[in-house]
Amino acid sequence: MQGGALKYNKYDGAPVLLPHVSPHTTVTAEPMYSVQTFDAISDAGLKELPDRLYTVHTAAGAPDAFLLRSHDLHRAALPPSLKAIARSGAGVNNIPLARCSAAGIAVFNTPGANANSVKELVLCGMLLSSRRIVEGIAWARTLHGDAVEAQIEQGKRWFKGPELTGKTLGVIGLGAIGVVVANAGYALGMRTIGFDPFISVSSAWGLSREVHREESLGSLIAKSDYITIHAPLNDKTRDLIAAPQFALMKPGVRLLNFARGPLVKQAALLKALDEGRVACYVTDFPDAVLIRHEKVLPVPHLGASTPEAEDNCAVMAARQLRDYLERGIVVNSVNFPTVRLALPPDAQRIQIVNRNEPSMISQLTAVLGTAGINITDLINKGRGELAYTIIDVHQEVTDAILRRLRAIDGVVRAHRILPQA
Repeated sequence: MQGGALKYNKYDGAPVLLPHVSPHTTVTAEPMYSVQTFDAISDAGLKELPDRLYTVHTAAGAPDAFLLRSHDLHRAALPPSLKAIARSGAGVNNIPLARCSAAGIAVFNTPGANANSVKELVLCGMLLSSRRIVEGIAWARTLHGDAVEAQIEQGKRWFKGPELTGKTLGVIGLGAIGVVVANAGYALGMRTIGFDPFISVSSAWGLSREVHREESLGSLIAKSDYITIHAPLNDKTRDLIAAPQFALMKPGVRLLNFARGPLVKQAALLKALDEGRVACYVTDFPDAVLIRHEKVLPVPHLGASTPEAEDNCAVMAARQLRDYLERGIVVNSVNFPTVRLALPPDAQRIQIVNRNEPSMISQLTAVLGTAGINITDLINKGRGELAYTIIDVHQEVTDAILRRLRAIDGVVRAHRILPQA
């Protein structure tokens, strides 16, 4: 590259060679990518987006990616330039997934990044639900006068509660959080059982051999003294715990929900609380009804509210954006298939999002073949109605070729990643 200089081409997201300039002339490199942030994103995450490659801003424009926490995007416009959205957190109910998929926008979350934070709060919730600590503290604050010590000794019997050791903890959902909660329960001396029909290989590897896996949700519920929910919220899991499940529970069970509120059918829950079937419900998602019930401990959505969790989530989200924008790699997407393929330093990579239909690959390769371009590597994976393809070549992919790829019926998006300098 002697006699030339590098400038960053934002549209393609890669460096290109500029004509010769004097060695005394300063060439300012424009960042390749634009990331729009919402909410307060941890500095640890923002540091993963280096200035030489990324412009990070809060103003509207033509962003390549969104990076957010709880900001609601359901009524927001999705710019044509937008390729990816990363949520610094696990739940994505604030993101319009159907619209994103239709536009070929990859949506990422950060499962497991806040696992320790949530685990600690679940353990706290079990203790609070058993020992009536919150109620005891509130009562103690009402005491006054010289006889406070005597009043405490007389009244402490009202707040008696069982120990955790020796009790059965049922963990519904053995993902990143459920696994560490189950392992922690066993470490506290509890008999720990879990249920997850879709447990991943990585989760299974992390689960203690002392945690017994139940074959059904009903059997777990019937055996448990404490039940904690760590399942994702979707159409199949909404009202996962409803009247039939409450009917199976031991009288006096403690139920904890640090996953999502609608996983529990509220009308059935209130009936179980009033009848004494459930001794206490600890939730990180209280509403106007639950917050007034004396047997509910309403935690104000503190599951991931630690500096460590915020840093971990932001770092993971930023790295996933970089993987996708710079290399086309998809990890932890909620609407795209997982795709990993090493990017050779001298290759151009084509990213294609298309409908998951027959003959798509043959049409894509036909366009490249007609243009005289030889494919050196290709991977294609589908997920539901969408498929994602990355193709590596060692010849120039022109704008005209990209236009022909985009013109294929069923292609939603087609972009290129040029060799990195």
